[in-house]
Amino acid sequence: HKGAVWSTKLSADTSKAATGSADFTAKVWDTFTGAVLHSFPHNHIVRTVAISPNASHLLTAGHEKKIRLFDLAKPDAEPSFLIRNGGEVSHEGTVKSVVWDRARAMAVSAGEDRVVRWWDLRSQKETHAMTVPDPITSMELSVPMETLCLTAGKTVAFIPLEAPPSTKSELPKPVISDEEPGPLHTVALKYAPSSASIHPVWGDRFITGSTEDPWVRVHGYQHGDEREVYKGHHGPVHCVEYSPDGEVYASGSEDGTIRLWQTTPGKAYGLWRSAS
Repeated sequence: HKGAVWSTKLSADTSKAATGSADFTAKVWDTFTGAVLHSFPHNHIVRTVAISPNASHLLTAGHEKKIRLFDLAKPDAEPSFLIRNGGEVSHEGTVKSVVWDRARAMAVSAGEDRVVRWWDLRSQKETHAMTVPDPITSMELSVPMETLCLTAGKTVAFIPLEAPPSTKSELPKPVISDEEPGPLHTVALKYAPSSASIHPVWGDRFITGSTEDPWVRVHGYQHGDEREVYKGHHGPVHCVEYSPDGEVYASGSEDGTIRLWQTTPGKAYGLWRSAS
């Protein structure tokens, strides 16, 4: 790319990668050779990409406020667009994130218009819109948990991937309760998180980064209580993510580094095996 890379995604079999960039392109790569397989021009910055489970299609979105659907078997064909009924765009603001629901042939997007939208990829129509009270900063999918991890303002929301039965809803406010939280759950924090990821196996904790400081935090899922704080970065932390097995999580910072952290420090695992 000739500009900042805003988004990267791997296919389920890890044979392909997709990237979205400030150079107004989205690209698909062969992960074994590093070669570019396809390059799709856009009219503005591409903020987010999502590749289908079988790596046959690509979703892109960004500053144009439109979600495109590319058929990778026909890379020269014009893409389809996911457009709201009666509108000309997918969101009324920049699309911050789009994810693929592999089980239901659906996509979910989050925009600066403070709305999370569900899309039927067969009809290419919107099926549900959830209004969020604060500006959305990130939304990532935990595939094992089938849960969307959304950050907005000083809250983290855990939203079921499957669309609600109605056509419209509002994200509930955080509620402090000793009862076991339901599948739609929101917690309040003392700071504004930039990214969050739920543990994919235990589901009892989540990690966050923030642009307000260089720390990576671990919080309890039920109340959002701060359990651990890790200091290692020298700049704001823009993104965090658990590994599929939950043994490790990664953080990416404005200091130009990616750091890997163990969920259980000292455990012999991966890069830490030789040190044990």
